[in-house]
Amino acid sequence: MAVVRDLRVLLRLKGFRRLLAVRLLSQGADGVYQVALATYVVFSPEKQTSPAAIASAMAVLLLPYSLVGPFAGVLLDRWRRRQVFLYGNLLRAALATVTAALMIASVPDWLFYVSALCVTAVNRFVLAGLSAALPRVVDAERLVIANSLSPTAGTLAATAGGGLAFVVRLVVSDSDAAVVLLGAGLYLCGALASLRIAVELLGPDRALGPPRLTSALNGTARDLVAGVRHLAAPARREAAWALAAMTLMRFCYGALLVMLLMLCRYSLTSDTDEGLALLGLALGVSGAGFFAAAVVTPWAAGRLGPGRWMAVCAAVATVLVPALGLPFAAAPLLAAAFVLGLTTQGAKIATDTVVQSSVDDTFRGRIFSVYDVLFNVAFVGAAGVAALMLPPDGRSVPLVVTVAAIYGVVAAAMARFENRQVSHQ
Repeated sequence: MAVVRDLRVLLRLKGFRRLLAVRLLSQGADGVYQVALATYVVFSPEKQTSPAAIASAMAVLLLPYSLVGPFAGVLLDRWRRRQVFLYGNLLRAALATVTAALMIASVPDWLFYVSALCVTAVNRFVLAGLSAALPRVVDAERLVIANSLSPTAGTLAATAGGGLAFVVRLVVSDSDAAVVLLGAGLYLCGALASLRIAVELLGPDRALGPPRLTSALNGTARDLVAGVRHLAAPARREAAWALAAMTLMRFCYGALLVMLLMLCRYSLTSDTDEGLALLGLALGVSGAGFFAAAVVTPWAAGRLGPGRWMAVCAAVATVLVPALGLPFAAAPLLAAAFVLGLTTQGAKIATDTVVQSSVDDTFRGRIFSVYDVLFNVAFVGAAGVAALMLPPDGRSVPLVVTVAAIYGVVAAAMARFENRQVSHQ
């Protein structure tokens, strides 16, 4: 298989291999931690979950990162990225341990959310840093392949971590706190793995010392404006369009995820453990879609171009989401999970490639942090819309139709933009 051959080529690069190890451990821990939070908030037998409750939890956990994100970008363009991976994962290991203790102590929900909030806040630095550092360990000719395999491998690691969390929760220990402690252990392993990377290897090029807090606060607005201007330049117009399209696709994914949570909790089965197992299966099938995207995207993006490939992914989702989602049955929904995994990850690989290849190294941290913020806002916005549209059992024809229409708009807009780009050449 071509994907296996490409992976062998990349794994010969020591820097890539070590950065990939940090990504796999970090995102595997993310998967464990996120499933622990989901089961604690959504599938606890004593909690009567509603779409509004899920949306509120997402808002508490994600919206504050719209404030953290810009500062993450500014600091990533100043701090050594390897040090961000080391200290970021150490801090998350400690904070996740605190989360587990709060679960056991049965503290008020707001205190639990504050702890979870801190873990995910550090996550903004690590994920944006991983994307910004990738061009430092891979040459330009292999960047598309690396973007297909590295982030996808991270997503698969998160999926595997989520699967491991489901196994621990359902088979080994009926305790969300035990699952969170497993995630803390994986965060610690990610920190140790980062020690194998040379401090200077991952950049950024400008060897600036760590800024004082006051100077970072004062300089954030100026630096972000410079980053947005860099992105808005004609030479980077395709990157701006790709980011906008990916944000809308993320919105669609978030809305459908909230619907799936409610269906697994209340509609597809009446047993909590069965619903949790079905959700785990759906996430696993979606992970298979991520892997398929890693196999297909290098060939498809190479033949069509990243922008046209995004249009194809959105068009496929436009047709298949209503066809598979409207029956509101387990088997079609599992098929829809695979389709969404393939199309969402395929579009993300294309977006990452466009942004990395057209954005200068000194701006990548800021741009990927803005990218991350857009993801969070879109996801929380989707949860809010889903809360308004979903009935208690999760079955909503209007929501499925609305999501399909948004996918259709993305497909048409990206196809039109790419056609105009060709006509102007």
